[in-house]
Amino acid sequence: MHGVFLDYETVRNGDDSLDHSSIDAAAGTVRYYDVTDDVEIPARIGEADIVLLNKVKLTRAHFEAAPDLKLIALSATGTDNIDLDAARDRGIAVCNVRGYCTASVAQHAWALILGLSQHLSSWHRLAVDGSWVRDEVNELAYPLRELTGRTLGIIGWGELGRAVGRAAEAFGMRVIVCHRQGAPPMEGRVPLDELLATADVVSLHCPLTPATRGLIGVRELALMKPDALLINTARGALIDSAALARALKERRLGGAGIDVLPVEPPAGSEPLLDPSIPNLIVTPHIAWAAFEARQRCLDEMAANIRDFLEGGRRGRVV
Repeated sequence: MHGVFLDYETVRNGDDSLDHSSIDAAAGTVRYYDVTDDVEIPARIGEADIVLLNKVKLTRAHFEAAPDLKLIALSATGTDNIDLDAARDRGIAVCNVRGYCTASVAQHAWALILGLSQHLSSWHRLAVDGSWVRDEVNELAYPLRELTGRTLGIIGWGELGRAVGRAAEAFGMRVIVCHRQGAPPMEGRVPLDELLATADVVSLHCPLTPATRGLIGVRELALMKPDALLINTARGALIDSAALARALKERRLGGAGIDVLPVEPPAGSEPLLDPSIPNLIVTPHIAWAAFEARQRCLDEMAANIRDFLEGGRRGRVV
């Protein structure tokens, strides 16, 4: 078998201690490319039996340039960068990895919640810019609130949402879960509007679908408490960026922690990159990227490849 990893650097991120030997053992000969531009794809996959990738987009035209291609192994859960219908038409299997970054994402979501709740960046600035020395009153410049007794609302009660919810128990928080649109009523779930109006912290963990695109916009932000926090470690297009930026600038929302944007890398016009927006933390889609999660990802890819070659359907989406 001959395999190619088209964008290995997006997983390795310069870390040579990451071990891909499990993939080599599973797939045979594998060539690793740090990055692959669109024009380079046909030549690189032309003789491949297995294509491994993270963010590279593959279309029907690419598949036509790869007559031997049998399997696409993603180093991610999302599959929106693959033309799944075209893969299905050509009999190409597609598998993803799930659950590999649960601990990493939950940890990052809580880093955002705690950083915003404690105003850490603002306190750090006051401590080092001379403000603390000049005026002791600055010790109370930013309001601090305990999380104990407050309410965490989770939208998307899958593995990631549940992990974030479990951590909330350590802070003595009450957890409420959003009812999924189109699903039968479930005991213990609340409608979206009720969750937004009730929660002190709202954390998004749902997939991006036609039903969830723009899930949080002007109307939804207006329902939230003026001191509430909004956390998004899921998909950027779940939130109307411009509406969120306005709500924060006008102090109609307590803060937001954003790890994902609608377009990545973001365009210069992205509203949430305005450095003047108060109590906003934006990170460059790194919630998933703890070393342990990335190593687990590679090992899961290898397990998917081994299972495919043995005739199984582990991790299969097509």
